[in-house]
Amino acid sequence: MTLVYVVAGEESGDVLGARLIAALKAARPGLEFAGVGGPRMQAEGLASRFAQRELAVMGLLEVLPRVLHLRRLLQGTIADIIARRPAVLVTIDSPGFTLRVLRGVAGHGIPRAHYVAPQVWAWREGRVKHFPGLWEKLLCLLPFEPAFFARHGLDATFVGHPALETGVDTGSAERFRATHGLTTGQRVLIVMPGSRRSEVSRLLPVFGETLRLLDARDSGLVPVVPVAHSVAEAVRAATASWPVRPILVSDTQAKHDAFAAAAVALSKSGTSTLELALAGVPMVVAYRVNPLTAAIARRLIKVRYAALVNLLADRLVVPEFIQQRCTPPLLAAEIAMLLGDGGAADAQRRAFRDLAAGLAPPGMTPSAAAAAQVLELIGTSR
Repeated sequence: MTLVYVVAGEESGDVLGARLIAALKAARPGLEFAGVGGPRMQAEGLASRFAQRELAVMGLLEVLPRVLHLRRLLQGTIADIIARRPAVLVTIDSPGFTLRVLRGVAGHGIPRAHYVAPQVWAWREGRVKHFPGLWEKLLCLLPFEPAFFARHGLDATFVGHPALETGVDTGSAERFRATHGLTTGQRVLIVMPGSRRSEVSRLLPVFGETLRLLDARDSGLVPVVPVAHSVAEAVRAATASWPVRPILVSDTQAKHDAFAAAAVALSKSGTSTLELALAGVPMVVAYRVNPLTAAIARRLIKVRYAALVNLLADRLVVPEFIQQRCTPPLLAAEIAMLLGDGGAADAQRRAFRDLAAGLAPPGMTPSAAAAAQVLELIGTSR
C-alpha cells in the first residue's frame, strides 16, 4: 500500500489532518496513513506513534522543562519516517516541531508538504531564510500568504481556510436550548480558552473571574465552554470552582449548536475567532502568556492585531485585550457593552460576512484543494 505520513502537533492540526486524510481517501482509495495525530486523525485511519497531547505546549518558558522529552519524540519521529520511507510526508502547523521533522528527513528522497504556512509575516520574518529546501510544497490557509512568500523567493499555494468546512454556521439554537433546559431569558456566553495546556492554565482563571463580575450584573448569562480533547481534564478541574458552573461541550455538533444560541463570546486569539465569525457570534478577544515570553514577542511581532479576523480585515473588527489588558474588569465591561449595544454586535456581524468571501479556493473545498497538492507529490519519491 502507498504510505502517507502525516504529523500534526496540536488539536487544530488534528482537525485539519482528519479532513485532509478523508479527502485523500476519497480521491485515492487504498492509501495507508501513519504519523502523529489526535483522535480525529486516528478515526480516519492514522496510526499515531504517540499521543498528540504530548506536543500541546506553547510559550518559550513553558517548553523549557519538557525540552528533553520533546527532543526524544522528535528524534523518534524522524527515525520512523526514514525507516518507513513514505510516498509523501505531510506536516501540519506546529512549526517548532514539524519544521525540525522536515529538516531531519531532508536528503532521504521523501517528498514533503507543509500545511499551514509558518506565520513569519507576523513575527521573526528573518526565519524565512531557513525555509528553502524544507519542503516541495507549502500549503497556505490565508489569501495574502503566497504573495508574501513569493517576495522571499518561495513558492506557496493558497488552498483555502478549513474553517469554511466546519459547519460552524449550521447549528441549531433551539436544539441547544432544549437540550440544556434554557429559558428565553437566559443568554449564552461562549468561552473559548484554547487547546493548549499553557493557554488553559493562564486564561481560565481570568475568564472565571470575568464571569463572576458579569454574573453580578446579569445573572441570566449561561457560560458554555467548548472543550478540546487535549485539555479536557484541565478545563473540567479549572471550571469546577467558577461562580457560575459552565456547560461543557466536547462534540462538534454541540459546539455548533452553542454557537447558534450564543449572544456573545469570550475567546482567545487564533483560529477560534474565525470560527466564531463564520457562525456570526460577536466576540471579545483575550490572550495572555508568560511575561518574559510576552516581552520577547513584543520585540519580534510585526502585525498590528492578534485576532485573525482583525488581520484579515486589516482593521479592528473585534476588541482585543492582550497581556496587561487581559483583566477581568476590562473583559467584563466590554462583554456587557456588546450584550447591551445591538448596534456594536451587528457591526461585527456585517464585517464577518465580508471576510468569508475571500477564504475559499475556486471550485473546491479547502481540504480537497490541499489533497490535490499532496497527491501531486505521491510517486515522486526516489
